[in-house]
Amino acid sequence: MRWLDHRETVTDALRGAVIALGNFDGFHRGHQKVAGEAINWAHAEGRPSIIATFDPHPVRFFKPDVAPFRLTTLEQRQELYLAAGATAMLVFHFDGELAGTSAEDFISKILIERFGAHGVVTGADFTFGKGAKGNTDLLRGFGAQLGLQSRVVDAVKGADAVISSSRIREALRDGDPQLAADLLSRPFAIRGIVEHGDKRGRTIGYPTANLSVDTYLRPKYGIYAVTGKVLATGEELKGAANIGIRPQFEPPKELLEPYFFDFSGDLYGQEIEVAFHHFLRGEAKFDSLEALMEQMEKDCAKARELLG
Repeated sequence: MRWLDHRETVTDALRGAVIALGNFDGFHRGHQKVAGEAINWAHAEGRPSIIATFDPHPVRFFKPDVAPFRLTTLEQRQELYLAAGATAMLVFHFDGELAGTSAEDFISKILIERFGAHGVVTGADFTFGKGAKGNTDLLRGFGAQLGLQSRVVDAVKGADAVISSSRIREALRDGDPQLAADLLSRPFAIRGIVEHGDKRGRTIGYPTANLSVDTYLRPKYGIYAVTGKVLATGEELKGAANIGIRPQFEPPKELLEPYFFDFSGDLYGQEIEVAFHHFLRGEAKFDSLEALMEQMEKDCAKARELLG
């Protein structure tokens, strides 16, 4: 799948594409509907389809000190967009220059001149350009005058409210990965390289694969039933994981530490993805190492049961 940079022109083969415009961080059910409209439109007219995203997220650019909130990495998004059927992923590198681009120039100079876009599909609340002054009305009016077609997709409703990235983040912070998975259409997953740690888990019979949480949103700290995937081999694993600061040990260090059942291989240096399925309990400090080990045994038994 092609990975396009908004600062560069595209090849002739990708000109005339239909572009799904948005942030599409979590690529939840609402995002999928917007992307699906663009892909179906492109297929109907024999055109390439492109799904856009912004990196860094505009919020991160304007508020650099905001707490981590990303639901996916660019690599995860690329895989999700490919699975949806898109021809390419377009990354808008959000910097001062892009932030200062007027909405009209965004349409005329970037979408039309640089990319030769035939059409764009957005959600009803999508805004763009300097001061976020661009919207669907500008696309329908100014864009149409320049030959750019546009379509708008209404928000998708879940059981009780509109599906949004903010709802997914709230669910994860509340320790409800099942609600997040329903809104996303898949479990929330953190991807990273397995690092060498202090190896305390090995000494108590629970060797863990240590991952940095990096720029991901922090789910509620605690113990989860998880599945893991080794990206190089596709091997799938089941386990229990702690995400948090490990209050039992000093010094506190924020980590994601999955323990995979019935696995004895070496994961150091490997890229793995850990998916969150069920929240078991919050982080806690125990009176003794024996008490911690006893609780970990219960956690693993519960995780095995929940994961079937």
